[in-house]
Amino acid sequence: MPEPAKMRKPDVKVVILGDMNVGKTSLLHRYTERKFKDTISTVGGAFFLKQWGPYNISIWDTAGREQFHGLGSMYCRGASAVILTYDVTNWQTLAELEDRFLSLTDTANSDCIYAIVGNKADLTDSGTHRAEPLDGQTEQEGVGTELQPTGGGVGGGDPAALLQKQVSQEDARALYNRVLRYKGMEDKACPPAERLCFETSAKTGYNVDELFETIFDMVLPSILKKRSQGTPSTIDLEECRVPKSTKAGCC
Repeated sequence: MPEPAKMRKPDVKVVILGDMNVGKTSLLHRYTERKFKDTISTVGGAFFLKQWGPYNISIWDTAGREQFHGLGSMYCRGASAVILTYDVTNWQTLAELEDRFLSLTDTANSDCIYAIVGNKADLTDSGTHRAEPLDGQTEQEGVGTELQPTGGGVGGGDPAALLQKQVSQEDARALYNRVLRYKGMEDKACPPAERLCFETSAKTGYNVDELFETIFDMVLPSILKKRSQGTPSTIDLEECRVPKSTKAGCC
């Protein structure tokens, strides 16, 4: 008799939140597929299961559009880490994290880890975020409309066409500390803001690996605790099937 169909069960959940067009999906593609992809707006949410060593980590990419806002709290339920993402060239996207998205994390775990991530660093005029091609990819490969600067990215095009950076690292760290106060975690032994505030570029790969690997390292204690409790690492798909109703009825 063949073995019943099984799938890996996530050991822990990581959720990416943020306004539309800040590059949440592009960050996930850059990390999981090692390249930048032209993407369309996420509808509702998307889920990716990452095998990190012997552990299974589910990463949820959520929609930033207003009409899908109510789904965010459902996706955050039981999350061990939340990546709050903004666009470094758009101050409003940082403000939206506090105004619209922070309350959605109320369903996350009480010891949830929060990272504040400013994406699109390659578009700024700071000149500090050099391109980091991956897997033989050049700086110009895989450039899509979402993250394409008017006159070229860092390392190409007219520098005068780059955008002004509107959000500083100090602004991001201040938000991180406000998140801890909102969660009542300011007196707990939480990681410092310097460790969980990142500037990234999904286009060039700048800091993307460091972001995800740092978070995975931090949620490892939660994974080990769950596994020590004997939680199975797979789901039996046969048991998950809904049995057919034998007769019509009502309640």
